[in-house]
Order: sequence, then C-alpha cells, then structure tokens
Amino acid sequence: MIFETLFFITLVVIICMLTMLANKIKVAYPILLVLAGLALSLLPGMPQIKVEPELIFIIFLPPLLFEAAYGASWKELWKWRRIILSFAFLVVFITACVVALVANAILPGFSIALGFLLGGIVSPPDAVSAQAIMRFVKVPKRFSSILEGESLFNDASSLIIMRVALVAVGTGQFVWYQAAGGFVWMIVGGLLVGLAVAWVMIKLHHYLPTDEKIDVVFTLITPYIMYIAAEEVGASGVIAVVSGGLYLSSRNILFMDSSSRLSGWNFWHNFVFLLNGLVFLLIGLDLPEVVAGMREGGMSLSTATWYGLLISAVLIFIRMVCSYGAVMTTLFMRRFIKVADPNYYGLHVPFVLGWSGMRGVVSLAAALSIPMMTEAGGAFPERSMIIYITFVVILVTLLLQGLTLPILIERMKLPAFNDYLPEQETESIIRKGLADVSLRYLRENEVCESVTESHLL
Repeated sequence: MIFETLFFITLVVIICMLTMLANKIKVAYPILLVLAGLALSLLPGMPQIKVEPELIFIIFLPPLLFEAAYGASWKELWKWRRIILSFAFLVVFITACVVALVANAILPGFSIALGFLLGGIVSPPDAVSAQAIMRFVKVPKRFSSILEGESLFNDASSLIIMRVALVAVGTGQFVWYQAAGGFVWMIVGGLLVGLAVAWVMIKLHHYLPTDEKIDVVFTLITPYIMYIAAEEVGASGVIAVVSGGLYLSSRNILFMDSSSRLSGWNFWHNFVFLLNGLVFLLIGLDLPEVVAGMREGGMSLSTATWYGLLISAVLIFIRMVCSYGAVMTTLFMRRFIKVADPNYYGLHVPFVLGWSGMRGVVSLAAALSIPMMTEAGGAFPERSMIIYITFVVILVTLLLQGLTLPILIERMKLPAFNDYLPEQETESIIRKGLADVSLRYLRENEVCESVTESHLL
C-alpha cells in the first residue's frame, strides 16, 4: 500500500515537472506526458496500473466534461452553433462510418459492428490537446471557441455510437428502429436528468446555509451524480453532465457568491489539470498490457502498428475533407440564411481547423472501458487490437499534428478577424474600469482622498 501511494505521488511530481518543461520549451504538455508514460512503461520492474474498465468513465469523464461545460460561453456556443453541431454530430458519424468500412475491408476479423465500435472510439478530437498547443501561438479566438464547443458534444455523439456498436457486437444483430429509439432516449433522457440534477443543486445552494467550502464540494459531486443517474436510466451520462454544467454555468451568479466562484475556479483549474495529466501518463503506461493482450491473440506488433497508422491517416483525411466541406457549405448557405461569418478567408483557415484533430483523453477512456466479456459470456473480440489502434492514433495525432500545428499557424498568417480584442488589451481595459469604479466609490464615501488610479492599477 505504501509503495502504491509513493508511486502515485511520483507520478504527480512527474506531471508537474514535465508541465514546467513543456512551458519552458513551448511544447504542449500532453505530448511530453504521453512520451514520458511510454518511457516509464519500458523500465524493468515498473508496476502496471490497472483500472477496472467500467470505472474509467465514472472516474475521469464526469469532472472533465463538467469543467469544460461550466467554463463554456453561451454566447460563443450560440454564435458558432452550426459548425459546432455539424462537427460534433455529423462529422463524428461520417468518421465512424468511414472507419467502419475501412476496418471491415482491411483488418482481419473486424465486422461492421466492430468497425463502428472502433470508429466511435477514435472519432472525437481532444480539446485539451488543442488548447495546450494553441497557448504558444497567436490564434484567433474563434478557433478555440469552435474546438471547445465541438468537444462538449462530440464526446456524447461518439460514445452513443460506441454504445450502439457494443450492443450489436454483444448480440450479433442490429435492429435499426431499436437503435434509433435508444439514440433518441439517450439524448433526451440525458438532457432531462442533467437539468433536473442541476435544478436540485441550485435549490440546495439556495436554501441550505452553505459556505464556499460546501459550495465547492457540491460542484465536485454534482457531475458524478448527473452521470451515474443518467446511466442508471439508460440515458447518456455525457449529455447529462454537459447539459447540467451549461445550465449551472448560466445560473451560477444567482446562487453562488463571489468567494465561492473564485474558490471553485481555483479548485477546478487544478483538479482538471491533475486528471488530464494522469490520463495522458496512463496512455503510455498502459502500453505493455495492451501489447501483451494483442500478442496473445496472434497479431504481430508491426502489423498492428501498420493498421493503427492506416486508421490515423483515414481520420486525418476525413477531418480535412469535412473542414473544407463545412466552409463550402457555409459559402453556399449564406445566400439563404444568416451565417456567423459570411466572408471567405482562403483555404488555409479550414486547413488549420482540420489539422487540429488530435485525439486524447476520451478516446483512451472509451477504449479501456470495453468490457472483457460479451453478454453471451465469451471473450470480447479484438479488444486488445482496438485498444492498441486507439493508442497508435493518439500517439500519431499528438506527435504529428501537435508538433506541427504551431508551425503551420505561424507560417500561414491567419487573418485577425477582428472578433475580439487582444488578451492583454482586454485585461488593461478591465483593470482600468475596476480602478475607475473603485475610485468613485472611495471618493463618494469619503474613505480616502489621496488614493489615485495609479495606486489601484
């Protein structure tokens, strides 16, 4: 027990050290964490970290999704709603279909159902990786807004595809009207459960004598309650957490005071950083077990790696095609409806959006959550192969796209768009406004006559 505790403390120290190094050399920290996990896994005597598959989603996904939804901007989500929803649902479905067809045609032993399972797992891009990379380059605000909004909903759509595929693999049949009904209930039921739990939490905050510590604890348990409650009634836990988080985000100023909001922001900022760091390390640390399981199935490492590279190329190609297709569709539809931005900025803008499709946390959690056994009692077919391909996809997209994306953004010289003021200018305006209000209050209440604006700034 002591050894395991020291091991996890060491992992936390490694996460902090590598993050500082990443900031120093201006490289996204998920890239270094994945490589570090891979290097650690190759050390002799390194203990294997094994988490029960059904607990992967419950441990990691609810807080990660809740923090992203809680910090999202309703204004930005609504402004870019068409492209966000098209990438989150339509592009994910197209990607899953293409991956299913390619896997069925090329990978030995892969049925269409297994192909859809693989497609649902690897289709959602990871916004954490993209945001970490874009910290070191000047990128228009709209790109981060679109990627953040997409990540809120593409996790739900991909996991719904995955759930339907799991049923098809387990039962050996696919009934379209049952799948369609289940799809509708997972979305509607998730929305209802998420909003209901959020409403109850608001009432508890309102009627109970809470303080900032209790408020933060309530925000911590809320996403887990939403997720577990939705899953228990057969709905989507991801949709429940996202919808409930968005609702609470829009109402938090009404039921939480400023000290609670500040304490909550600090807690969640650090907590989510730690969870992301652990997950990216687990991506590398889990490799030996995945390779061992794959070899037991008679598949060589070189062949499986080739298949993983092929699926990675398919994913990159499909996202690039969909990015350009989204721009062309917008240019066509601007004749009939009002779009967020009717202007055309050239071919390099959709290229950057398409190249920002790094995979990460959700894909790993989804792959590891595949059950060991089917409902019929047999071993789940091609489980190790699916997990290994997912690992290769994450590694390839993080290294290839993650390392080259900052270079592409700098060399392509994206337009300024003039949607937002620069961050430093915005902060200066806010500080000056706060100083003006503070000075007015002090002078009106005759607190101090000698305070000047320079003292406050």
